[in-house]
This record gives sequence, C-alpha cells and structure tokens, in this order.
Amino acid sequence: MCTAANYTAKDHYFGRNLDLEYSYREAVTVTPRNFPFEFRKVPSLKTHHAMIGMATVAEGYPLYYDATNEKGLSMAGLNFPDNADYKPVSEHGTNIASFEFIPWALGQFETVAQVREALSDVRVVDIAFSKEFPPSPLHWIISDRDESITVESVDEGLKVHDNPIQVLTNNPTFDIQLFNINNYMSLSVDPPEPRFSKEIPFDTYSRGLGAVGLPGDLSSMSRFVKAAFTKVNSVSGESESEAISQFFHILGSVEQQRGCVRLDDKYEITIYSSCCNTHKGIYYYRTYENSQITGVDMHKEDLDGSELASYPLVKSQQILMQN
Repeated sequence: MCTAANYTAKDHYFGRNLDLEYSYREAVTVTPRNFPFEFRKVPSLKTHHAMIGMATVAEGYPLYYDATNEKGLSMAGLNFPDNADYKPVSEHGTNIASFEFIPWALGQFETVAQVREALSDVRVVDIAFSKEFPPSPLHWIISDRDESITVESVDEGLKVHDNPIQVLTNNPTFDIQLFNINNYMSLSVDPPEPRFSKEIPFDTYSRGLGAVGLPGDLSSMSRFVKAAFTKVNSVSGESESEAISQFFHILGSVEQQRGCVRLDDKYEITIYSSCCNTHKGIYYYRTYENSQITGVDMHKEDLDGSELASYPLVKSQQILMQN
C-alpha cells in the first residue's frame, strides 16, 4: 500500500511512501529529453520533457513509480487492487498501458489542466510490460503547484476526480475516500471546547485532545484521513531544509513499521519515502533502513542527452558519531 501527498511552503513538494513487502531494485532515475519513449499503441516520444523519479529500469526502460518533470508536473501510481480495471485495446481513443502512463503524461504536459483535457479520450489498457512485470492495479495522483487530480480506471471507465486535499492512498475509490473526510470535520489542532454536557466538568488533561478520533491504524482509509489532517495543518519555515524536513514528517505520520502488517511469511514496510522539490528538480528520499535524507538533482545531469541516469538507493543506515 502507499501514501502520496503535496506540500507547499516557499516551493512546492511532491512525494510518497512506497509500502510493500518486497523491492524491485528501484533507483532514482533521470530521463533526459532525448531518451526515446516507445509506447505500445500510440506514437513514441523521441523528444519530451526531462523527468526525475523512482523507477525500476527493465530492459533499458524506466518503469516509474513516481516522477516529476522539468516543468514541475508530478505523478505517482498507487496500489488499487480489485478496483483497477484496465480495458482491451480499442480502435478509438488513446490506448495507454499502465506502465506507460507516467512517461506519457509527464513527457508531454506542463500542468494538470493540460493533462485533464488530454484524458478525455484516454483508455488505460490491459497490456503487460513483460512476463516478469504484469500490469499492476494502480490509480494515480497528478499534481502541479496549483491543483491535483486523481485518475482511476474502473469498471465504468476512466474517472478523473478533482483532489482538493492533494493526498492519495489506496482503496476504496477516491470519491468514497473524499466523502469519508466528512466524518472527521470536528477534529482540530486546538484544545477542544466541551460540548458533551454543560452539567459535567471536563478536564483537558493532555495536549492534542482536539484530534481525539483521528485514525492511527495502517489501513488505506485511515491513512488517507491521517495524512490529510497532518498535511493540511502542517507549518514549516520557507527554507529548503525546513520544508523537506516537514514533508518527511508528514509522510512519517503514516509510514509502516516491519512487524505491524503481516502478509503470510513477510511484512509490509515503507520501503522508501520521497520528496521532490518540483521547482528545483531535486529528488530527496530516505529508506526503511536509512533515515538520512539523500538527494539527486536532475539539473546536474545532461538533460539534452539520450541515456538514463540511475542512482541505486543508499539503504544502509548512515550514523553521525559526535564523539
């Protein structure tokens, strides 16, 4: 399972937790403007916007989990089991395989508004990248500095939802997630005002009582509420250090610890957390075993080139000894 979010301080930040029980050898990957993106059913992109994000590179092709392009448009795919419904290829419309969706969108467009318009005739089709990489059931969050949308290919067709909270987790469908927020409208960062009864004396015995009822479990519906509450109420300074630290604290509020979600003989964990400064094109991350924030700057690569640049994740814990 996963959680993705946006955050704006002085700059805009986009990132996610990847929660899984295994790794696919993911690496921070920069795709320059002249890397040829070949698509299965639509014309290839010989030139396109450069992008940076987390990907598994298979057969020389970046299978992006999340990415940001040089114009600041960002996108992430999150697990959407049982609800995701990919369609057969049609003679009509724009047929995009799920693994192509991120490069297809980020390669061509600069804003969410442009993507929304282009999605009017898109079909997410049931095509595997390979036998090793069958289609993953996903839905997507697409964001720029001003707005976000959630895109879901479900049984009824392609649904495009405005996402005013700018957060996404997994099941159920986004319309249900958004409606469920109504159940938590009374939560507050301020001390509560007693409304239970005027006849009973209440003791505000602890800080944080205004948020009693905020979910704390690791289910996707609860993580949506917790991440939304944390994100919309977060405050940070404008410096890069303060902003990225705050963003990782937002993601940390819903991260998964080994041992808490058992899947047969494995445990789901937050394999990595990412935070991309969408203005500067700097992709920051930390991993389950490594709490240090590591960064890759896309603009230090040859963005007019044609070769991928990949940086394997620094997974071992980095400890600074002070004596």
